[in-house]
Amino acid sequence: MKRVAFMFPGQGSQAVGMGKAFYDNYPDVKELYQEADKLLDFSLTNLMFDGPKEKLTETENAQPALLLSSIAVHTLLLKEQIQPVMAVGHSLGEYSALVAAGALSFEDAIPLVAARGKLMEEAFPSGKGSMAAVLGLKQEQIETALQGMESDEIVDLANLNCPGQIVISGTKEGIEQAIPVLKDAGAKRVLPLNVSGPFHSRLMKSANEKFARKLDEVDVNEASIPVYANVTASPVTDNDEIKDLLIKQLYSPVRFEESIENMLDEGVDAFVEVGNGKVLSGLVKKISRRTQTFAIQDQESMDAFIKWFKEES
Repeated sequence: MKRVAFMFPGQGSQAVGMGKAFYDNYPDVKELYQEADKLLDFSLTNLMFDGPKEKLTETENAQPALLLSSIAVHTLLLKEQIQPVMAVGHSLGEYSALVAAGALSFEDAIPLVAARGKLMEEAFPSGKGSMAAVLGLKQEQIETALQGMESDEIVDLANLNCPGQIVISGTKEGIEQAIPVLKDAGAKRVLPLNVSGPFHSRLMKSANEKFARKLDEVDVNEASIPVYANVTASPVTDNDEIKDLLIKQLYSPVRFEESIENMLDEGVDAFVEVGNGKVLSGLVKKISRRTQTFAIQDQESMDAFIKWFKEES
């Protein structure tokens, strides 16, 4: 049996129309979307299929939309008796991974991530925080450059994605001040991101207590497979540890590159991106060029993966 790892995308992978082909063709998927609409008390389905894009991109909508589209695909793979040996998610995607691993129920996860998105939006004044992708520098080079900034503004490392791609997060002024400093340090490019807040930075700590209370309202179970946590880049199955790490994840960097390297050490035949987009597959290719990847977002890509999985090794 082939050993596959499932990866679940995070914010930024949403798009109007996501998941519609699966919704139209599979009653189980339609049922899942209808359930999400009931849980949220509004039609997330209509927003996902018809937009507008600006409203879908809002954190409190994008997060449940991405979880829903990922779990829809995961449901279809389960029907084909395809199960991963381990899983990882990028930021919000960690919740999809935990649903796939049985640590969270879908019924709890959809409203939980909607609340998480709202709390993240409220944690820091809108328009006062920012994020930027730094291309072409190593972590140590970025840290050294930021330490040399003569500024009281907060700028933290937010996403350690792959070699030469790290996202920074902080105050709007801090990010603006960091851009020329990082370019002087040798960055090929520093690209401001279209986000509404300084996610995965110290500035998110104010959301901690409220989110911890939300998390206490849901049952967190032992995970049936190891889920590689963003905060530690290590496998976790214990329910208390999962809860603790989900709270820390709000203000800690996403250690995606390290997670993938640790998963590769355990031996997998392929990494499968479950949900919308191909962002994570692209990152894996930059981490390990020879690793087999699949990104499942439509019938054609799902059929190709199922065919590969069921072929004799």
